[in-house]
Amino acid sequence: MEKDPVCGMDVDERTAKYVSEHMGKKYYFCNEMCKKKFDENPMKYMKHM
Repeated sequence: MEKDPVCGMDVDERTAKYVSEHMGKKYYFCNEMCKKKFDENPMKYMKHM
């Protein structure tokens, strides 16, 4: 399981519907809104990881 960097929810990376890649690393999201927020400003959410 991976953590959604926006909301902190556990996401199964094998079945995740929403995925982004930033600086060579994949990030998994629980929903489209979290993915959109991350894509707009990834550095904001990487600080919390």
